[in-house]
Amino acid sequence: MRILNSSNEPERIILGIDPGTSVMGYGLIIIRKGKMELLQFGVIHLKKYPDHALKLKKIYERISQLIEEYAPDEIALEAPFFGKNVQSMLKLGRAQGVAMAAALVKDIPVNEYAPRKVKQAVTGKGTASKELVCNMILKLLNMKEAPKLLDATDALGVAICHYYQTTGASQISTKKANSWGTFLKNNPERQK
Repeated sequence: MRILNSSNEPERIILGIDPGTSVMGYGLIIIRKGKMELLQFGVIHLKKYPDHALKLKKIYERISQLIEEYAPDEIALEAPFFGKNVQSMLKLGRAQGVAMAAALVKDIPVNEYAPRKVKQAVTGKGTASKELVCNMILKLLNMKEAPKLLDATDALGVAICHYYQTTGASQISTKKANSWGTFLKNNPERQK
């Protein structure tokens, strides 16, 4: 935990990770006085490495580097979704495991969230598109433009989901939203 601010709330840094074996997204947010602020986001490009073991090594190194640089208090990962391709699932699980290991070596708590739960937390709809998740994150974190690869905003979504799950802050209104406009009307805190 960080230094206490004027309201005696500890500041927290959360590292969100969207695991992947071609592209892995990461995003860091800081919570100050009960508000989220963007620290950093990006992707780890892994397609250029022909060997799966080398990809895992690069994931471990980059996540370790982010941990050293930003000293997150907590790490949140998107859990792999179940697909039909068993080989892809195994590779994705290994990538997630390596990212977890980088955190656990430093005694940083790790939490997992299903993709549907992340989308629900960020947009109010568990089946939301990557683009809708990105648009909501741009608003929530006052970002000027979307990154080229949405894996980065997916990772920020995981961090935001973790924040909401651990604090109960700014939960989505339970009123049914039939459109984007209705959703924003029901959730004015999401427009900041």
